[in-house]
Amino acid sequence: MNRLGKQTFVFNNYPRVIGNYSVVGPKEGKGNFAQFFDEISDNDLFGEKSYEKAESKMIEYTITQAIANAKLKPDEVDVMLAGDLMNQITSSSFAARSLSIPYAGMFGACSTMAESLCIGACLVDGGYVSNAVCATGSHFSSAEKQFRYPLELGTQRPPTSQWTVTGAGCTVLARNDSGIAVTSATIGKVVDWGVTDANNMGAAMAPAAFDTIATHLQDTGREPDYYDLILTGDLGKLGSEILMDLLEYKGYKLGKNYSDCGQMIYANYQKTFMGGSGCGCGASILNSYVLQRMRSGHLKNVLFVATGALMSTVSAQQGESIPCIAHGVVLKGDL
Repeated sequence: MNRLGKQTFVFNNYPRVIGNYSVVGPKEGKGNFAQFFDEISDNDLFGEKSYEKAESKMIEYTITQAIANAKLKPDEVDVMLAGDLMNQITSSSFAARSLSIPYAGMFGACSTMAESLCIGACLVDGGYVSNAVCATGSHFSSAEKQFRYPLELGTQRPPTSQWTVTGAGCTVLARNDSGIAVTSATIGKVVDWGVTDANNMGAAMAPAAFDTIATHLQDTGREPDYYDLILTGDLGKLGSEILMDLLEYKGYKLGKNYSDCGQMIYANYQKTFMGGSGCGCGASILNSYVLQRMRSGHLKNVLFVATGALMSTVSAQQGESIPCIAHGVVLKGDL
């Protein structure tokens, strides 16, 4: 079997990144990665009448641009793997409706970018498809409305909260002779340590990231310093500190090669408390900064671990604890 341990898949045919694209909103465009994003919108409605329609349009546009970047046409794409935070992943499903591409909806909450990459790499590596589009996105205003409070209320945000990123990212995978390769992936388990506060997602998701990273290192027999970059999706400042403590207790010490997209994406003056979150957080950073740094040779081995909270509005309102998941994907520079 093409597997290490119980949870890590190995891809022997090296599915490669043949195209990618990132789009973010105006707030993200004023953050730390403005120079790396492919496109920064000057309006978070993207020309639409609602934030939900704006999110769907943003995801659809990101996918079409990534496909064009891969020098493909939509009717040449074999499968589209995408998801988001909206109920019944409507943003991605409506985008798929417009694109008319064979579609499998993904839901891993904020872990969806890593989840779609893992499934896409499996399909490409196994020869079931010649290419796969992997995408996700989120929108601050649509997520706030669904999971917290209407923006019109002006509700005060607690210090542990994070700011849902308005952004989307898309990666196109295919068998190719050169380019950045997805070499392995670790499927995570659902982990729930009893956190019930929907405004403290870092504390809720850190144990899932810990479980997946520790499992990946055990499955592969590697140490953290094997990677030039270990990048979590959106734990934020507090969640990142919890993760480092948990891994150090397990015997794995994260050094300067560890970063978190949520902690990095916004500048301090933007006052986002613990940083960024949402599907678009890891997806936009991966499909801009990370892949650009890999193509330039500054990064060669990257472990991307996106984390997600698998709650719903109903479960949160009923006081349920927050089950979380994290999936890891290993990317290597041109082999």
